[in-house]
Amino acid sequence: MALSDYEMAVGLEVHVELKTQTKIFCGCPTQFGAPPNTQCCPVCMGLPGSLPVLNREAVRLAVKAGLAANCTIAEVSRQDRKNYFYPDLPKAYQISQYDRPLCEGGWLDIETSEGAKRIGITRIHIEEDAGKLVHMEGKGAGIDCNRCGVPLIEIVSEPDLRSAAEARAYLQKLRAVLLYTGVSDCRMNEGSLRCDVNLSVRRRGEARLGERCEIKNLNSFLHVEKAIAYEFRRQAGLLEKGEPVLQETRRFEPASGKTFLMRRKENADDYRYFPDPDLAPIEVTGKVLELLAREIPVLPDVRKAEYIKRWGLPSYTAERLVENRAAADFFEAAAKGCAYPALAANLMLSVLLPKLGEEGTTIPLPPGRLAAVAAMQGTGRLNSGTARQVLERLWDSDEDPEALVERERLAQISADGELRALALQTIGEQAAAAADYRRGKTAALGALMGALMRRSGGRGNPQRMREILCQLLAED
Repeated sequence: MALSDYEMAVGLEVHVELKTQTKIFCGCPTQFGAPPNTQCCPVCMGLPGSLPVLNREAVRLAVKAGLAANCTIAEVSRQDRKNYFYPDLPKAYQISQYDRPLCEGGWLDIETSEGAKRIGITRIHIEEDAGKLVHMEGKGAGIDCNRCGVPLIEIVSEPDLRSAAEARAYLQKLRAVLLYTGVSDCRMNEGSLRCDVNLSVRRRGEARLGERCEIKNLNSFLHVEKAIAYEFRRQAGLLEKGEPVLQETRRFEPASGKTFLMRRKENADDYRYFPDPDLAPIEVTGKVLELLAREIPVLPDVRKAEYIKRWGLPSYTAERLVENRAAADFFEAAAKGCAYPALAANLMLSVLLPKLGEEGTTIPLPPGRLAAVAAMQGTGRLNSGTARQVLERLWDSDEDPEALVERERLAQISADGELRALALQTIGEQAAAAADYRRGKTAALGALMGALMRRSGGRGNPQRMREILCQLLAED
């Protein structure tokens, strides 16, 4: 089977817990990690006689998310009951929105290997979260209702994504936008942002989308990528054998990297939607929209465009920097006083962002330290490798970069005499590689360069080392 003969179409349903102090229809707290069943009441458990009261702050945050995602906000929307029974949903229905959602028709732009691409957003609607099952070794499973009623928005994309990489890029951009606006903490490890993947496969050139399968509750970028890659191969394999792809809901198992059947996929009719009789329609006036629009900060795409224009950064580099607001703030502070902003950006991507991680918000060194290291690399005092090494050291022990370079003797070796002596020693020790190079095997130069860089303690000027090495090899 040639996977290149097939094409995937992916749409994501992203569930985001809103950053409110209390639940969407009652006054129970939303704090993560509380002991099981200590943050629930008759309302969020749906006990007979209890009545919901809509949390105004949840609506405000949902509208801000819609504005940041370029959606049209409905003047009037309503809440509906979505009827189904799962063990973690005590009242057997979820209050959601069906045919009159709060936000519709938005989009986000992502960076792909082929440039910018716009991903459509079908809708953003509000709903309540369900509880969760807690599996206890040797004791079966219990139900924790603390999460019941936590306010959610569900962000449904168009099936515009064509690869796992695009899906990850979209999720990263969406998460950045939500964090910038402050509508959620987006902690994927705590379940406050999780994703359902809808994926179908068709032969290249076909216009009609294939039968889709949904993969539920993915809570990391890596799991989303792996689940999409596996499901694409699975569905393409079925089509190749002439077998039908059935509409299913599946789960992803991280240990095996595979998806497994949970149940046959329901359609909207199966949920028996109807307007919730206990909740009035939601009205959003033009004045409210105007006030909320003023609360939207400068968003990632605006900052990205500024970085490209002001500092000449590549589009991909700028995109990565603005994904984390704390990192973007740090970079801007460093770049303003730096003669080498592009080098500072590369150091951010190679050293500081990996250390910061997806959830991090604090970089434990002043922005001026990054500017100083970039300047030392730009003036030739450090090569790229030792510049990264210095920045790694500064993360753990903030000190003056110049003093650190002097004490540890990390300054770049650029003197031709010293580099020539090191190169002669390297050629003598790597006689076989030198002979291969002279016989026309140019790949051997890489091995010689690696050996020479090690002999220089990682401090050699790479450009001059290559030039001197090639000169010496040509002389012989």
